[in-house]
Amino acid sequence: MGKNIVQKILDGHLVSGAPGAGNAVGIKIDQTLTQDATGTMAYLQFEALGFDRVKTELSVSYVDHNTVQDGFENADDHKYLETVAAKYGVLFSKPGNGICHQVHLERFGKPGKTLLGSDSHTPTGGGIGMIAIGAGGLDVAVAMGGGAFNLSYPRVVKVELTGALRPWVSAKDVILALLEILGTKGNADSIVEYGGTAVNELSVPERATITNMGAELGVITSVFPSDDKTRSFLKAQGREGDFAALAADADASYDRVIEIDLSKLSARAACPHSPGNVKKLSELSGIKVDQALVGSCTNASYRDIMLTAALLKGRKVSPSVSLGVAVGSRQVLETVSRNGALADIVSAGARILESACGFCIGNSAAPRTDAVSVRTSNRNFFGRSGTPSAQVYLASPEAAVAAALSGEIRDPQEFFANQEYPQIAVPDNFIIDDSMILKPSADPSKVTIVRGPNIGDPPSNEACPNNIDGRVTIKVGDKITTDHIMPAGSRLKYRSNIKKYAEFVFEREDPTFSKRALNNKEKGVHNIIVAGESYGQGSSREHAAICPMYLGVKAVIAVSMERIHRANLVNFGIIPALFENAADYAKLSGGDELTIYDARNRINNGDPLTAVRKSDGLSINLKVELTDREKEMILAGGLINRCRESAGMP
Repeated sequence: MGKNIVQKILDGHLVSGAPGAGNAVGIKIDQTLTQDATGTMAYLQFEALGFDRVKTELSVSYVDHNTVQDGFENADDHKYLETVAAKYGVLFSKPGNGICHQVHLERFGKPGKTLLGSDSHTPTGGGIGMIAIGAGGLDVAVAMGGGAFNLSYPRVVKVELTGALRPWVSAKDVILALLEILGTKGNADSIVEYGGTAVNELSVPERATITNMGAELGVITSVFPSDDKTRSFLKAQGREGDFAALAADADASYDRVIEIDLSKLSARAACPHSPGNVKKLSELSGIKVDQALVGSCTNASYRDIMLTAALLKGRKVSPSVSLGVAVGSRQVLETVSRNGALADIVSAGARILESACGFCIGNSAAPRTDAVSVRTSNRNFFGRSGTPSAQVYLASPEAAVAAALSGEIRDPQEFFANQEYPQIAVPDNFIIDDSMILKPSADPSKVTIVRGPNIGDPPSNEACPNNIDGRVTIKVGDKITTDHIMPAGSRLKYRSNIKKYAEFVFEREDPTFSKRALNNKEKGVHNIIVAGESYGQGSSREHAAICPMYLGVKAVIAVSMERIHRANLVNFGIIPALFENAADYAKLSGGDELTIYDARNRINNGDPLTAVRKSDGLSINLKVELTDREKEMILAGGLINRCRESAGMP
């Protein structure tokens, strides 16, 4: 039996375990990336684990999230990241060089390699034929130190693409169509592999748009073959030597096959407040728009920006709309500056935003109260834009420009009916200037790591107690994202100061949560979070586990939870429990006092847990499915504690 692409890459990187869906395996990581919102803690953890040098083939530290320098905190983090990279052997991409996923695709991605990144949209690398996985910063720190990344061997879902995209329908519409089919939950142990005749019609940046937003499916990652389109992309980047052909064997098997005929697709948008709430643009036509934004790691490639410029040329943005454009990388920004496309965008009345994550994470370009915003980014969770009352729609650059020009949501095929679809020719050779990517020091002993006053040490946790004797400090509903747990935007600058950042846990759900949780902790009462389905969707931000741990949260009891967040809970010693009977979720309320008896022994033995409510003796059965490695981490109080134990460190 032949192998699919996923199996070829994973099996070639196995360091523990055996192939087979559901098996616990460890894989070697070739490359890592961090960004500044998660990177500071990741490198603090790297230091805390006692590593003296990065052991990967390549590790890159990017600054692209916290570039709004309101106060000293972000700038101090950047200096720490620069100096720690110089000392330990990491490349450092300076602020202004671009968004990590696009820059990594352009300058470092290699077909057939593994990439682990402390950002949930690391799967962008699948567009160039990598197994690229988003994870918490602690998992990335371990990988940088030479450790394996542990996961369940995945089920592989093949998406067979046939036909060809019609004009005004784009790669964004392909992933939106798949989100309609698979939804945003229930896919945690799967990897999506793309194949079919239509793959040859998609460029690497178009493939990367699809794999990037594939993160919203909740899958481990997504991957495309590496073929002549891949070779052409790498050649234009001056990296043809990095090319390796990669394709599934003719007799490869899959756990599921989904067919999508691209010729039958129409333009779509994800409606508020979920990437999975997809409708055809023709159904939304006429909704008044206040803001349109082109950019983010999903849609800010050379093709996306040139297409935007071509559609804006000779036109003016509607007086009622604010249009912003954020180019994904300095390479593309310089290219469109030289060829005149940027002038066409400016002339139309657009604001030129920084080549950074910016509006996508809500730290700039927040819309007005009750605004409708059409964006090319990948997430539209409630409040993520920085304005809780805003209605955010996710769509293609074509649709965003149509909205900017018309002042309302329009199907671009209808709005641009009298215009020929622009054909964007990709340069044979891109501008190659890596001067804003700093190399590590040749003499690490001479590097002094700079730590500003906002930068603290990773918080410590105690070993798992035998009885969890606590209170349901908060009960939340379904699809609680890491944005709900730990807000981004203006709060991001506290990411390296856990004591301060913890003040904002569940800020949007319950502003009193942090104080109540800390008060419980000081009284010796354990905090318990109760949640519905798909708890922990979205970002890989491990702070959604670190900060609750700091506040004394010992267990999360949910109907279901997402892969990355579950892993982060385990990494920081929080028990990830599921209701054995989902109907029991309705029986618990905030404030209930619960005892989980004999938790330590039961976890060690692999037995289910039972939570008993003190007021009436109600008994609720819980499932806690842990690998042997995860058991050790939970019992020790987290991965750092476990590593210290293994190394005989205090």
